[in-house]
Amino acid sequence: MKNSRRNALAVLASLATSLFLHQTSHAADNYPSKPLRLIAPSSPGGILDITSRVIGKKLSEQLKQPVVVENVPGAAGILGMQSMLRAEPDGYTLVMGSSGPNAVNYTLYSKLPYKMSDFAPVISIITMPNALVINANTPVKTLAEFSSYARNKPGGLSMAISMIGTSGHLGGELVRNRLDFPAVTVPYKGAAPAAKDLVGGEVDFMVENVITVAPLVKGGKLRALGVTTKDRSPILPDVPTLAEQGYPDIDVGAWLGVLVSANTPPAIVERLNAELNKVLADEEVKKTLAQQGGKTLGGTPAEFDAFIRSEKDRWEKVIRVANIRVE
Repeated sequence: MKNSRRNALAVLASLATSLFLHQTSHAADNYPSKPLRLIAPSSPGGILDITSRVIGKKLSEQLKQPVVVENVPGAAGILGMQSMLRAEPDGYTLVMGSSGPNAVNYTLYSKLPYKMSDFAPVISIITMPNALVINANTPVKTLAEFSSYARNKPGGLSMAISMIGTSGHLGGELVRNRLDFPAVTVPYKGAAPAAKDLVGGEVDFMVENVITVAPLVKGGKLRALGVTTKDRSPILPDVPTLAEQGYPDIDVGAWLGVLVSANTPPAIVERLNAELNKVLADEEVKKTLAQQGGKTLGGTPAEFDAFIRSEKDRWEKVIRVANIRVE
């Protein structure tokens, strides 16, 4: 009797597995049959927004379905992540992830409304350098002059950050720590409003991705004092790296990648990965993102997952050493 029962349960489990695989395969075969939503967890105008729109436009052309980019700024990218996770896990709602909400926040925050296992990484999209920038009217022109200016300004400086936990935020904290000057952190809901206030003189400096600051530097509204990655930026070739100027341990760049809910059928994740690899291989997409300072990536979901985990470990060490906390 017991053996018969076990056999019956085994048959039912096998049938359930077969039915699940059939359903997910069928869902992937019909995918996509309606518009997709790509969430950019920032305000319009910054790296997340611009890249999402470039990628979304080409993906829409390939899939023959609209890809609607939705800006969900606030709470260091947390609101955007929550918005994606609240949707049905059917592959129709994607999010443009980044180092802040998808690697750094796990250390910065003692409590988060999500965990790493809630997400299925789909693909790495781009990486790009950051730059240390100041208002063009600030009476300094080199990193050495800025260091002296920052240490001696009464009341200290104010540092704008596009979101808490971004590569710009952590890069700024590293700059402040290594140059040894006090600064008050002023968080914004995106790179565009932060840069606007820096141009207006409301804040003193920021470390931000070149996609945002390069046009303002070239337009004479901001002055770039250094690039925070090992290599110079091709769109700011005359700006030396911080490593060149005596700080070889500062190597901070921004990265973006697409994620979906962990409950999304694996066949749909693979389909999205294949389509987005095609997007990133498109010459026009590569050219457009390169003009903004980004280097397209691509690869497999497993490779992106391993990268995110390595970033989490890397920034956990930096955050603890620098004693960066979010109250």
